[in-house]
Amino acid sequence: MNTGEKSLRVLVDKWLAPTPAMPARISRFSRTRMNRRRYVCVEVSRPTGSFAIFFFWHDDGSWCVFPPAVERPTMHAYQRAA
Repeated sequence: MNTGEKSLRVLVDKWLAPTPAMPARISRFSRTRMNRRRYVCVEVSRPTGSFAIFFFWHDDGSWCVFPPAVERPTMHAYQRAA
């Protein structure tokens, strides 16, 4: 994956379209309780009101608007050699 396409700056520009008159700001950042994954909340104010979007860090180095999948235990069946 090209992480340049999924950098936090690119996603903020894409989703929030900040301008010098209406800049975006980080309103919150931390780690999730369950799996300690990083997240950032970016907020922008508009004449119609302010809104915010959460961005989540993924293992491949990209940021996304959805959290990474939770790793769950799995079972594998392997064929034995005769």
